[in-house]
Amino acid sequence: MTGAARGIGRAIAATLVSRGWAVVVTDADGAAAAATAAQIGAVASLAQDVRDAGSHGVVAAEAAQHGVLTAWFNNAGVGDDGSLAELTEDQVRRLVDVNLLGMVWGMRAALAAFGPAGGDIVNVASLSGLGPVPGLSMYAATKAGVVSLTQSVDAETPRSVRLHALCPDGVDTDLVGGMDQSGLAVALIHSGGRLLIVSEVADAAVALVGTHRVVQTLPAWRGGLMRFSSLAPRVSARLVGVVAAQGRRAMERAR
Repeated sequence: MTGAARGIGRAIAATLVSRGWAVVVTDADGAAAAATAAQIGAVASLAQDVRDAGSHGVVAAEAAQHGVLTAWFNNAGVGDDGSLAELTEDQVRRLVDVNLLGMVWGMRAALAAFGPAGGDIVNVASLSGLGPVPGLSMYAATKAGVVSLTQSVDAETPRSVRLHALCPDGVDTDLVGGMDQSGLAVALIHSGGRLLIVSEVADAAVALVGTHRVVQTLPAWRGGLMRFSSLAPRVSARLVGVVAAQGRRAMERAR
């Protein structure tokens, strides 16, 4: 369980533990991972930089010490917002290395570690990966890559191995809280009326295990709207101002 010291990752890990799973918690912040593991009852914790391809093999080996690996959750991510022209080279590389390549390496490690009975890989993507999101262009591109990769790898693997991409709308996490609160991206994130809470995302992520649902949006109606915007980008571009205004009104009501 990557990126599990806080937010969505912690909620997924806690949900799994509550349902009897032996969970290995990892995070770039090793001390926070250890604290989370102790608090929720996980069997182990590791400091992990998901950009390091070899680190995922270390996690798989640790998991093997506690039973047969049957589910792998890729959750770690960063959320630098801003237009493509505004982002620094370091931000662009970090988004790709953490959000996309971090999941690539995790998926490869899980596929290598699953036994004959197979297992599930759940990738926490984003609704932004399904359509245009100005102000989050590079972040959205990495999440679109995760969705596409999940679909393709699911088609490559035996039926006993199941790939899932969970695409939640905006979630009340530090990632969203760390974005420019006056920027376009945050206004669009709030346009659904309210932010999801981490327990909702955790329940949806865990519910995918054992199913053959490859892409799941949360909530479902926002997924349909986002897919429509990708089919009619010129129309959606003209509506950006309207949608952003709706999001800003939602933010005012929440204050």
